[in-house]
Amino acid sequence: MIRFLIPLALCLLTLGTRTAAQEAVTEFGTGPTPLLVRSTTDIGIIRPVMEQFAAQNPDLTITYEQWGSNALFQHSKTACKTGHSPADAVFSSAVQQMVWLVNAACAHRYSSALTQALPPARRWRDELWGITTEPAVIVYNKDRLDDLEVPRSRFALLDAMRTRPDLLRGRVATYDIAASGLGYLFAYGDSLEATTFGSLIEGFARIDAIATCCSAEIIRDVAEGRFLIAYNVLGSYVANAQDPAVGVILPEDYTLVLSRAYLIPKNAGNSAAAARLLDFLLSAQAQDLLATSGLVSRMDSVETGLTPSARRFIPLSPALLVASDPNRRAELFKLWNDAFDVETAR
Repeated sequence: MIRFLIPLALCLLTLGTRTAAQEAVTEFGTGPTPLLVRSTTDIGIIRPVMEQFAAQNPDLTITYEQWGSNALFQHSKTACKTGHSPADAVFSSAVQQMVWLVNAACAHRYSSALTQALPPARRWRDELWGITTEPAVIVYNKDRLDDLEVPRSRFALLDAMRTRPDLLRGRVATYDIAASGLGYLFAYGDSLEATTFGSLIEGFARIDAIATCCSAEIIRDVAEGRFLIAYNVLGSYVANAQDPAVGVILPEDYTLVLSRAYLIPKNAGNSAAAARLLDFLLSAQAQDLLATSGLVSRMDSVETGLTPSARRFIPLSPALLVASDPNRRAELFKLWNDAFDVETAR
């Protein structure tokens, strides 16, 4: 059965506390006007972008809080309802949660030439905007697997788990969809796109795959050889890690592509500065910085081998409300739990 890196008792002990939810905090700039940004993006990855924005806006002191996606969503819902402790900007990879917040009238409306230039899949109602371009990839340990052993599609991954269970037992990782809003989003996308989805999670269960919440830890463990393969890892984190032991595959059958969503809460104390940050993030200068940090992938067909028809962009649209629907979530978790025997594993 699937195994979890974080014991349930520890999760229950820390769930909902500010210390557990708010993973890290840093400040950029020293200006007299505060700007509070809450985001799921690692500070280490976004730092060059925030430093450049602070340098160009010396009137601001930017407090950047790094959160887990589920905790950030719950806090943002509460802030919307009560008006207590709202952020000025929220920036999350769990875009289905951001669409829910917009639909619940939790967002401030804004429009500019840069936001209007976004393709329709990356903006919704002038209240939600996609900032990045990040594929969900398969990563592998290059020292332990040769080119012939690397699965380049979900079909090849299924075949590898079926034919080489002893090699892969306990050495394949994926997200825990209960702990990770991003992991849930990718699983939901797979459930819509792939006839292989049910077979994949059953295959993971047969080889005692590992479920965890965090991209950085998964990538580190692949690099160190604890895992041989990890499935549906956000490619930006792999690019940022730049570890020579970690190889990357954009699945040839299809590759999900995420654009992190930016929202200005309706009760933000400094919505004007949050709009300035949004326009900066969409500027050519910031997009180049985001590309250097791995958050914008050009996905050139010549370089990646991925055809345009194999790219599945996750749109910022009401369609994602289905992902947050309690009945749909219950169906997906039942499929996951039945395949992995989650209650026993935890």
